[in-house]
Amino acid sequence: MVTAVGQPVPNTEHAVSVSLPSWKATVGYEEGEDWVVSKMQTGYPRFFIHLTIQELEREILKLYGRHGEKVMLFPTLATAKRCQKFFYDKVEGLGTGVVHILQLQPVVNQNIARDTTLSGLVCVFFPKDYFGVAKQVWQHSGDGISSRRGEFCLKALKDGILQPVADAAKPKQDDVYAKGPRRYQKSSQNGIIVNLNGATEPPRPATPADEVEDRSFSQFVEERFGRNLNTKLAAKAKLAIRRRISGCLTDNSDLDQALENSPTNCNKRQLGLSEDDVYLYPCGMSAIFNTHQMLLANAEAKGQKPRRSICFGFPYIDTLKILEKWGAGCQFYGLGSSACLDDLEQRLESGERFLALFAEFPSNPLLNSPDLLRIRQLADKYDFAVVLDETIGNSINIDVLRHTDVAVSSLTKVFSGDSNVMGGSAILNPQSKWYAEFKQMLEKEYEDNYWAEDAVFMERNSRDFISRIDRINTNAEAMATRLKSCPFVKCVYYPKYSPSRPNYEACRNPNGGYGGLLSVTFQHPEQAVLFFDALECDKGPSLGTNFTLACPYTVLAHYTEMDWTAQWGVEPDLVRLSVGLEEPDDLTGRVDRALKAAESAKV
Repeated sequence: MVTAVGQPVPNTEHAVSVSLPSWKATVGYEEGEDWVVSKMQTGYPRFFIHLTIQELEREILKLYGRHGEKVMLFPTLATAKRCQKFFYDKVEGLGTGVVHILQLQPVVNQNIARDTTLSGLVCVFFPKDYFGVAKQVWQHSGDGISSRRGEFCLKALKDGILQPVADAAKPKQDDVYAKGPRRYQKSSQNGIIVNLNGATEPPRPATPADEVEDRSFSQFVEERFGRNLNTKLAAKAKLAIRRRISGCLTDNSDLDQALENSPTNCNKRQLGLSEDDVYLYPCGMSAIFNTHQMLLANAEAKGQKPRRSICFGFPYIDTLKILEKWGAGCQFYGLGSSACLDDLEQRLESGERFLALFAEFPSNPLLNSPDLLRIRQLADKYDFAVVLDETIGNSINIDVLRHTDVAVSSLTKVFSGDSNVMGGSAILNPQSKWYAEFKQMLEKEYEDNYWAEDAVFMERNSRDFISRIDRINTNAEAMATRLKSCPFVKCVYYPKYSPSRPNYEACRNPNGGYGGLLSVTFQHPEQAVLFFDALECDKGPSLGTNFTLACPYTVLAHYTEMDWTAQWGVEPDLVRLSVGLEEPDDLTGRVDRALKAAESAKV
């Protein structure tokens, strides 16, 4: 059954994707056509502001806004100030106070238990004509509030719990957020678990998670949150996530049991890596953005002159935008080839210096793998950091941490799988020569802005992360093989079939596969349209879902710049496929039927 235009995918209130079930619907969305836009109940969270957050914005504007203003909502003062600074950096002639900030903090009374976590909110007001400027920060940084945080804050605002912070009683910085070595153990007003329905009754004893395995997890969380859940659950969830990412926690078991049985340090991913080297963020792009911010701050602290960064290979759109819009700019190597490394080496030999190199392994959507061994050699010789996004390959299939200084990932994707929660991570490589500097800078600058309820869902979703990967690898390889055998398929982009396969193999784990993402182009654009429309699966943004998900990638991500993307090999009719957990024969059958439909194209 085809999911209707604009419906959430999956059909849940906090879905990460949205149904754009045809090529025409995707174009209509990009063109802003009413028959699509008016039906949008949700969208990818960094591009589409959730309807609950939009309602919260309207309520805040009614209470505190000026005529002609709009507002953008952030979890902390630091994230809001970055938005404010972006305005004054990018918009000429803005007067003092035109873009202004209001902090809202919960009014804590004796009826709210001390171990119940509440959420503050920081509002950035600006003239409504400049919404596009604020939206850039929301989209690129990934630091805006999540839909679940927005849901809680809306209820808290209506119940009078959220109130403006008086200048004379502003909280100390450490009261606003948790940071430093105890970043996931410290309660803060922006931190861990909330009361979903705004009740202020004293907390009741929490039921252990293992007693509710036979009920839906959503029901379990809602019931627990409705009882002013103790902060310890989210703290444990974050700890489990960090251990799972570090490779220390590998079993699929109840939260308390998993934590009891998992070590704090292990050698599964990298000698010396521990949970304390893993930093959580609201989404993957937030991990990239904040890593870049950390690198800029570290360079400034050393008195280093501003240096550009390198974007190596064609990346997901926002990584390049971050490097271009913040800091000293970016050297873009869209092809990510050996010739590009030759050019980079010549620049370095001539005396040019860079802050860091950012790359994906493999890349999205072309699934190219950069030569990490050569990049590491250049980085060590010429003193720049390497930041690798391992989202597509994932740590079960590949080991890139040993070649990088910071490994980042979108936990929203295959780590979660369920497509109902956002999350991101950054891992410091303990063997990096930058480790001590970066660790010290993060002790100072890091904010734990990962919303409590999101962490609880992410932990639950990720318990079977390891076991899912093998099935996804098998399914994707079968689909790629079937597509590659079709005579009118122009190209299948997949690590196994990529010219850069030797680079992938150099980092592939002994039992690792080639991941769940692939892209395909056809001899004629009409074939791509017919194939996509006939393919029996959900269609919309995102990837790494437990169900197969497709999109006309270039149309969806680069509609206004498709001539530019073509320069880097990303063709206008490219179809991206994120392969799920369905039965292999079922999936290949769907592909066969879609190919048969494409065969009828008039070319």
